[in-house]
Amino acid sequence: MAPPPSTTWLRRFTPASDEAMSLICLPHAGGSASFYFPVSRALAPAIDVVAVQYPGRQDRRHEPNIDSLTELADRIVDALTPSDSRPFALFGHSMGAVLAYEVALRLSDAGLPGPSRLFLSGRRAPSRHRDDRVHLMSDRDILAQIRRLNGTEAAALDDPDIRDMILPVMRSDYRAVETYRHDSSRVLACPVTVLTGDRDPLVTIEEARAWEEHTSGPAELVVLPGGHFYLIEQSERVLDLIRRRLAAPVAL
Repeated sequence: MAPPPSTTWLRRFTPASDEAMSLICLPHAGGSASFYFPVSRALAPAIDVVAVQYPGRQDRRHEPNIDSLTELADRIVDALTPSDSRPFALFGHSMGAVLAYEVALRLSDAGLPGPSRLFLSGRRAPSRHRDDRVHLMSDRDILAQIRRLNGTEAAALDDPDIRDMILPVMRSDYRAVETYRHDSSRVLACPVTVLTGDRDPLVTIEEARAWEEHTSGPAELVVLPGGHFYLIEQSERVLDLIRRRLAAPVAL
């Protein structure tokens, strides 16, 4: 499956060859498609990086946020209308990892071509539920949570206009992922590569490893130095892993 070249939901930043495999990337809570611009630049033209743009941010900032993860997954599947038979993979970080998992399940349920591999980053397996309630916190506490995870530059959060834009998006995204519950009867069949930082306060190694319970295909766990946004400081290692896995999609 190769997604359409231009939709409200999808962004291509760098041209790729016509034969390139697509890597569809799903951002974290509060994140936007532009988070994956460096990935697109690094992997093109051999890999066609397509980033998902959720409503409520950047050029979609005037659209209402979607605070249901299942609705987000449904809308993303609608955007990924098959247009040819080229293989594709999914990469999701944090909330995006759960979305990638749900998108893959929906494609399978619909009898559509599924991903050759899932890259699930910075998120515990759905079967390892925590009763997180960040979406019910005060604005001040949500900002403190964002600072703790280093997902947004501290200087940006000092700007009241930026805070006013970020907070509704963050609260909506946290509500989406924290109220999500998985269906234990549904299991993937594709290979899964799980990535996590060794100092991520939101994911233990055991919680990351538990993703293997959610696929009947081969699964691997890759632990890299860093916290929740380890993939920024370890970008070269992550990019190299993506290249190698997509060059041999089933081999671990």
